Amino acid sequence: MIFLFMNPAITITLYLSEATGGNMDIYTESFQVNTKGETDIIDITEKIRSVLERSGLKSGSLTVFISGSTAGITTIEYESGVVKDLKDAYERIAPRNADYKHNSRWGDGNGYAHIRASLTGQDLTVPFSHGNMITGTWQQIILIDFDNRSRTRECTVQVIGI
Repeated sequence: MIFLFMNPAITITLYLSEATGGNMDIYTESFQVNTKGETDIIDITEKIRSVLERSGLKSGSLTVFISGSTAGITTIEYESGVVKDLKDAYERIAPRNADYKHNSRWGDGNGYAHIRASLTGQDLTVPFSHGNMITGTWQQIILIDFDNRSRTRECTVQVIGI
């Protein structure tokens, strides 16, 4: 155990695993999610918790990554009001029917999906302690598929810790 004092009112304690000599372990697992597209918002929190549990790690951080340039990962309070508000916000920020150069170049009509995904990001890092993610009471991890068609998305979780 190492104590760091950055402020007289705050004590930060770092715990190094004696069993592993302080070495970090890495566990990586992927899973698929079927989506409807069209800013489909899916709560994947329990899938992430299951991956963390299977990793056997107790303290560290995990990163969730969604492959593809038309999907994103973030957190919200997953309830119908916030889900609707978020969809409406994306429509105001990057309207589906706006003039996108991507659509002119590729003809696939999903220029808005690329912009929305880029603004959201494709990864999220969450700390965990005692085998539990450190999230707010009403905070869930969501996958958002912005594309204009249904897809099977591959989500990768990498857990690093002790």
